[in-house]
Amino acid sequence: MINFRVENIEALVEDLKKSGVTIIDSIQTYDYGKYVHILDAEGNKIELWEPNDIEYEKLGKQLVSETTK
Repeated sequence: MINFRVENIEALVEDLKKSGVTIIDSIQTYDYGKYVHILDAEGNKIELWEPNDIEYEKLGKQLVSETTK
């Protein structure tokens, strides 16, 4: 599965719906960001992610790993 980092996931999902893109699930919100899954024209699952950079950076430090933007 491909994961794309996006901004303003709510507006993006609305635009995708208007364009006829299949939205698999509703937007899920976690401390470290928001996720939703869509299907591309060939039926491949794609994950869209709007990170909460502050919480994501904290998570990276807890896991002793670096995060990139």
